[in-house]
Amino acid sequence: MHDAIAIISDIHSNRFALEAVLEDISTRNIQRIVNLGDSLFGPVDPLGTAKRLMEHDKIVHIMGNCDAALLEKEMDSATFQYVKPLLGREIEEWIRTFKDTWVYKDLFFCHGTPYANDRYLLETIDGNGVSYKKPDFLMKELGSISQNYFFCGHSHVPKSIFLPDGKLIVNPGSVGLPAYEEELPVPHKMESLSPFADYVIAYQTEMSVWNIEHVMVQYDWEQAGSMAESNGRMDYAVAIRTGRVT
Repeated sequence: MHDAIAIISDIHSNRFALEAVLEDISTRNIQRIVNLGDSLFGPVDPLGTAKRLMEHDKIVHIMGNCDAALLEKEMDSATFQYVKPLLGREIEEWIRTFKDTWVYKDLFFCHGTPYANDRYLLETIDGNGVSYKKPDFLMKELGSISQNYFFCGHSHVPKSIFLPDGKLIVNPGSVGLPAYEEELPVPHKMESLSPFADYVIAYQTEMSVWNIEHVMVQYDWEQAGSMAESNGRMDYAVAIRTGRVT
């Protein structure tokens, strides 16, 4: 490979999935990793996840909406109330170093959209559920950005959409939480329909174009689900074990 980057996202405290993905990346001898955010917000192993990420000096971290939430003092969320008391000053200061967006060559990285980390880039949510935005809308939304390859997380569902203007938007899916339910803007669910840990590799060929590879990694999701269950979160346990919501 002329140049290669691994893109991970939405770990949500699942250290077991993270370790499997990092091992897979290592076996491919990929040195550069971009983490699109939402790393510790979950009931599996927030501290273990933080430790593994903080000791890895080759990762660029993007600020996810759930990362930013952990810097707040209070939040009406069971997950927040579990994770926040575990975090010390060192971890919070580390989170503050995360970038809003990042650019590398012709690649643009963000958590949600380039403008807001709590909004979906590819998906639209309404009373009919989840659907994908029309190409014309996406081209207009991204028209002011010069890069041609966009990497976003937030929805946890792996997807690549090629636009008529030649731009490509890639969601690598979630490393550690392959499904969830959300109440806002209206109640909806996101499901990858698989318990595998998902990530993406972007590699540049000698022709200076970028190829994209979606990767699905097996790991011990039963162990991860059991830890979520023991911490009182059967919703996370079911999602981790099945890729579906309850």
